[in-house]
Amino acid sequence: CQAVITTGGTTVWMRGQCPQNLDDAINIDSHDPIEQTHKVMQNIQQLIDEAGGTMNHLVKLVVYITDIRNREPVYQTIGGYIKGVYPVCTGLVVKALARPNWLVEIDATAVIPDDYKL
Repeated sequence: CQAVITTGGTTVWMRGQCPQNLDDAINIDSHDPIEQTHKVMQNIQQLIDEAGGTMNHLVKLVVYITDIRNREPVYQTIGGYIKGVYPVCTGLVVKALARPNWLVEIDATAVIPDDYKL
């Protein structure tokens, strides 16, 4: 998607989500980009759910990866969580993330419409 337009609603601004548990910030024990991406997307889904929305309300993703060779598996994994949802998305390859074992970090924004009811 090239652009997403929203009006009103509740905006959910999430910090960069990493492959760690939300409740205790413990990193998952994996060096696999697919497993790390699953954890990151589960965190994003949990935060949106807790705000009263669904993954359909995602409007923007910024994906940071540390190795270009992980791009395809990371994006395929993301796609499984946002099938039929078309947020704007920016992808960056960076030298490193905040923890040496992190391979992926995703910054997400969702907008839950004012008239949305679960």
